Amino acid sequence: MTLQDQPILVLGGSSGIGFGVAKAACDAGARVTIASRSQEKVDAAASKLGATGVTLDTGDAEALEAFFANTSFAHVFCSAASTKVDAVRSLLLEDAYASVQSKFWGAYRVARAASIRDGGSLTLVSGFLSVRPKKGAAIQGAINAAIEGLTRGLALELAPVRVNCISPGLIQTEMYDSLDGDGRKAMFDGAAERLPVGRVGGPEHIATQAIALMSNPYMTGTTVLVDGGGAIA
Repeated sequence: MTLQDQPILVLGGSSGIGFGVAKAACDAGARVTIASRSQEKVDAAASKLGATGVTLDTGDAEALEAFFANTSFAHVFCSAASTKVDAVRSLLLEDAYASVQSKFWGAYRVARAASIRDGGSLTLVSGFLSVRPKKGAAIQGAINAAIEGLTRGLALELAPVRVNCISPGLIQTEMYDSLDGDGRKAMFDGAAERLPVGRVGGPEHIATQAIALMSNPYMTGTTVLVDGGGAIA
């Protein structure tokens, strides 16, 4: 159940949740490789962590297959995705298609190509909107629900590789840096007041669960909510 010296790949590991997971894995003694589309971001993150960095796009099936043809991992974590959220009748169809392509089909392509050792794990990321829909975000809830369904099917198909999913709530990451300071603070403060835990999450809270799913050999086919109680608030 130890991650010491285990090879771990974190797709989307150059920032946000992925960076938090990569850091936690490094702290646990794993040999971590982080992957992202941006060479500049990969290099900066890898330098901070003392990890290996590779440039890889989950939208490129051929590149994924070529990468995994030459290496295997004990555990793979995938949070790489870029989505746009708006009401169904406001979101451009091409943006809706691109969101599904990035988050759902990106995860699908990773699962199809990944070389993972028996008893190892693949962890995907959904989001609590799959169980608590929000007006103006139907596309995101649908994508998240699809990833959770994919997780259960993959757990059967890929066994003895274990497949699990983490469903985060609001997580404070660089994704919100584009908001003005007062608007960002008001959003996070308002969310904290509504949540039973009285705070919003950070990447380290998702990382704690990711490490647990990698380490526990009796976990597969499961979606774990890490949302501060957002699904019930």
